[in-house]
Amino acid sequence: MKINKEYKEITSDIINDEHFIELKDDNHHGSSRYDHCKRVSYLSFLMAKFLKANYRDTAISGLLHDYFHGVTNSNEDISYLTHPNTSIINAKKDFNINSEEEEIIRTHMYHYALVKHTLPFINKREKVSAKEYKPTSKEGYIVCLSDLLVSIYEVGVFKVRYKTCLYFLFLINLINYYGG
Repeated sequence: MKINKEYKEITSDIINDEHFIELKDDNHHGSSRYDHCKRVSYLSFLMAKFLKANYRDTAISGLLHDYFHGVTNSNEDISYLTHPNTSIINAKKDFNINSEEEEIIRTHMYHYALVKHTLPFINKREKVSAKEYKPTSKEGYIVCLSDLLVSIYEVGVFKVRYKTCLYFLFLINLINYYGG
């Protein structure tokens, strides 16, 4: 239980912050963005402890990696690749993150950039360079991997209709790529 206490000491100010709590209102992978961020943070914290990495920065970055509200904003499209910048802006404003935490948040979508590079027919209007999103630290890889694993878990336990929609969207993207 020492690990849980240590994790709570690092994260309680953010988890109990009124702005962060608002993430409970945003749906994300079948649960709330608040719960998703807490899961990513805790898994990142545990992995960092095991790998002897900076567990404080991974716990904070894991909490704030998706720190934005809603799906779109009238001035900006929050997509897979733009939301890290929005999260950084919000995290700097509300929690004064350090440069390492900022870099971890900025690169947490590396797994998506790799998929886009490998399967360019997925949202072909969105261009991406995988190098641009490559983590620069062990902690960056930890949060990226934690986000991917937690997302797979969340989608896996979500309703079958969500999975069906994902397969349908994949099929539409495939048809658009080869037919359009």
